Amino acid sequence: MDHEQLKRARLDHGWSQQEAAARLGVTQAYLSMLERGIRSFAALSRRLMQVYGLPATVLPVHEVREDVAPGSLAHELALLGYPGFAHLRRGGRTVNPATFLLTALAQRNLEARTIEGLPWLVLRYPDMPKDFLVREARVRNLQNRLGFVVTLGRRAARRDDLQPLEETLADSKLAKEDSFCKELNDAERRWLRENSSEEARQWHLLSDLRPDVVRYVA
Repeated sequence: MDHEQLKRARLDHGWSQQEAAARLGVTQAYLSMLERGIRSFAALSRRLMQVYGLPATVLPVHEVREDVAPGSLAHELALLGYPGFAHLRRGGRTVNPATFLLTALAQRNLEARTIEGLPWLVLRYPDMPKDFLVREARVRNLQNRLGFVVTLGRRAARRDDLQPLEETLADSKLAKEDSFCKELNDAERRWLRENSSEEARQWHLLSDLRPDVVRYVA
């Protein structure tokens, strides 16, 4: 989100700068600087999300984490609105969905139910910062995993707006075979070499996840 979108969000509510500033707990002069791009709104992002009803993509992106407890990731996905984890939607702090997505993909072992929610995430938050996603995925060799998630979401929902991101990731696709967020034993690896989905093979991954099993895409 940039300063022009911030101004548009205020205008969508029909508020003057003075009215919006009062709701945000800042001065009109400070809000004016935010809307002109003179000041960063990162420190105010959670308040902006609450007052303006903005999506979690307004939150700052943070460092990708590894070896995160499975329960923590399920909770974070619930706070981002994933219907499959509605029962976990309590307490905690919402994170930027781009940070969450890359963190999930960086795990050695990710719970199956959380894996199933990742295509939903790219569909729910199409305005995730693409430059951040692509850059950080390439740094961590996650572009195949991310590309697979995007492909699953695009085909499940028939969403052509995801194709540019998919194509960008394909430009740096890794040739090395990889699993999809799961450590495999030899028997599992052999089975998946025979039974991986078309989408997984496209991204040199071992996974039987297919678009027709992606939930909550409507």
